[in-house]
Amino acid sequence: MESKLSFVLDGKIVEIDFNRDTHLRPTTTVLNYLRSLPDHKGTKEGCAEGDCGACTVVVAEPDENGKMKYTPIDSCLVFLPMIHGKWLITVEDLSETQCGLHPVQESMVHKFGAQCGYCTPGIIMAMFALYKNDFHPTREAIDDSLTGNLCRCTGYRPIVEATAEACVHNGLDRFTDEEGAVLEQLKKISSKSLVIQTSRQKYFRPTTLSEAMLLKVEHPKAIFITGATDIALRVTKKHELLEEIIDLSAISDLRSIIEDDEKIIIGAGVPLNRVVAKVKNIFPALHNMLSVFGSPQIRNLATFGGNLGSASPIGDTLPVLMAYNAKVILESIHGKRKVDLDVYVKGYRQTVRMPEEIITAVKIPKLKNGTIVKSYKISKRKDLDISTVSGAFRLELGANGDAKDVKLIYGGMAEKTQRAGKTEKFLTGKIWNRENAEAAMSLIDLEFRPISDARAGEEFRRVAARNLLLKFWGESHVNE
Repeated sequence: MESKLSFVLDGKIVEIDFNRDTHLRPTTTVLNYLRSLPDHKGTKEGCAEGDCGACTVVVAEPDENGKMKYTPIDSCLVFLPMIHGKWLITVEDLSETQCGLHPVQESMVHKFGAQCGYCTPGIIMAMFALYKNDFHPTREAIDDSLTGNLCRCTGYRPIVEATAEACVHNGLDRFTDEEGAVLEQLKKISSKSLVIQTSRQKYFRPTTLSEAMLLKVEHPKAIFITGATDIALRVTKKHELLEEIIDLSAISDLRSIIEDDEKIIIGAGVPLNRVVAKVKNIFPALHNMLSVFGSPQIRNLATFGGNLGSASPIGDTLPVLMAYNAKVILESIHGKRKVDLDVYVKGYRQTVRMPEEIITAVKIPKLKNGTIVKSYKISKRKDLDISTVSGAFRLELGANGDAKDVKLIYGGMAEKTQRAGKTEKFLTGKIWNRENAEAAMSLIDLEFRPISDARAGEEFRRVAARNLLLKFWGESHVNE
């Protein structure tokens, strides 16, 4: 096991010993670490919760083929041990020469894409990641790459134009030339499990699932994290001291995707951006929901395991996964079990998962011919927003056009994601027509007792829930 953290920054291996570098903690964010350095003040703090993108940096590491992949992340949500064994790139690193600019920086200047400049470094890093990963991006790809970055002054037209102008060089730049040397540096960094202990905190980063299970038995109060996009807010916003953490992000068994003719099993540690690409043609409703889940920076960290582990009543993935009849796979030293997501959540942020169990995967069966699944998200803005109300619906029609199998699942309407059981029972066996759909809408009010909060009032949620059912009918009924 390794007790010291190492990564590559500014062309050299940086080593952190938390018992020596006492101004740092295992839960110090990458953002705060960079801000403590004299030459990396370009990375800015705007919100400290992953909403503005001013703190965007890029981490690079070899993929399964040994090719370097570049990933933009919100450094305000990443604890230092999470970048162990990776190449950390900040806006200061982009200059091609001592006085020169990277192509994305040159384009930003040429297109007048910056005014106050506070958010510009984060935008530049998002552009840089796209430059390295998509050599001739579409307008849709450019827009998506910038959804995690807030521009308060300039507006996005010149920024979009600058991105399109820059990303035509097939990703070639000085980083291309340096990849070989950096790969050699990364090989020198230990790939063993990390165990970091200070006088006030313990941070474990195991590399095997069995090791993680044993750690949870030995440290029952330890918090599991994978991407930490939710847990990190307890540090950055609530200023909590998290005493024991088990970081599952280095366990390769949790980052696999297995597919056959009947199902897909997605590891609980697979970043959602990988899931988006995988499910586009197989589970389009899930793809549509994940496409508006956070931002690229968030989806590069967030996972199914984390989203289901939080059991939030407004979590985006649970309703649509329930509509697909998915199961969550839980493992501990006592064995493995599969739990239907319909019964997985039992109350407000409460699940059937036992304290020693780890969410290891999600199993999603493929649809039979004719089965329809749709998902919808209502929020104040399209991208990077929390659901006010979400709905996921499943329908299988009989030979006579009757509703043979119906599932209506809502988020944001109760203390947990919940099915509209009475409405489902009413619709089952009836002809799937507008008259019956409208009759069912009135039953939705009897199913839920939503609250009023900062996002919406109770009545809005009721109206929205009813209208989502009608929208589902409109998109799924068979014209005679």
